[in-house]
Amino acid sequence: MSTTENKSVEITKGINGLDKVILREINGSTAEVYLYGGHVTSWKNEHGEELLFVSSKAIFKPPKAIRGGIPLCFPQFSNLGTLEAHGFARNRVWTVDIDPPPFPSNTTNRVFVDLLLKPTEEDLKIWPHSFEYRLRVTLGPAGDLMLTSRIRNTNTDGKPFTFTFAYHTYFSVSDISEVRVEGLETLDFLDNMKNRERYTEQGDAITFESEVDRIYLSTPTKIAILDHEKKRTFVIRKDGLPDAVVWNPWDKKAKAMTDFWR
Repeated sequence: MSTTENKSVEITKGINGLDKVILREINGSTAEVYLYGGHVTSWKNEHGEELLFVSSKAIFKPPKAIRGGIPLCFPQFSNLGTLEAHGFARNRVWTVDIDPPPFPSNTTNRVFVDLLLKPTEEDLKIWPHSFEYRLRVTLGPAGDLMLTSRIRNTNTDGKPFTFTFAYHTYFSVSDISEVRVEGLETLDFLDNMKNRERYTEQGDAITFESEVDRIYLSTPTKIAILDHEKKRTFVIRKDGLPDAVVWNPWDKKAKAMTDFWR
């Protein structure tokens, strides 16, 4: 965990007394992550503007998952398996690693915290694989938010396991009809509104005129969400997560959401 005298990393109490970590970057951007779920619930730029959406109906009380922000889907995304939807990592209490591996020496001015999750005996009954999940949440010098996941197989017999995973990110946007997503043109997608039938994206960008729930396949490392009303662009860069989900429930006052999974 990165710490400085100006409290760039602070562990404190959040809603309903749940523990959370606040990251403060020197230029004024901030992020907060709850130990319950390893869940990022806030990301603000240097002007104090909130960049993530958290529902006003979110219940910060276990075992209910927090609604909004960046939920972690592990070891299962959606209903693609035998577990409850999106797995159990978002419903578990993580721990802070007070002595994490450092960043490479050529990176400076980054504020970060490492959270760890290991399976409980109850977890092993429903998903019999031992693991250590390390989540690093980082704020860069320009206010960039970076999440890095490392999942280590700790099975004593060396038996491999497979999993699906997603950062189920909710971005804060204005009128959804003023939002477009670029970078997914000409790609194939599975339409969750039509029993995951496969189609090819025809438009030069994704716009929203009705509910959208799609899994885009083999996506590029860079995707952009343009919010014309707020004059704001989210540039999403990813590595190791080939597919992207674009979902919006067609509520103009809500959000557009993009997440990445494998």
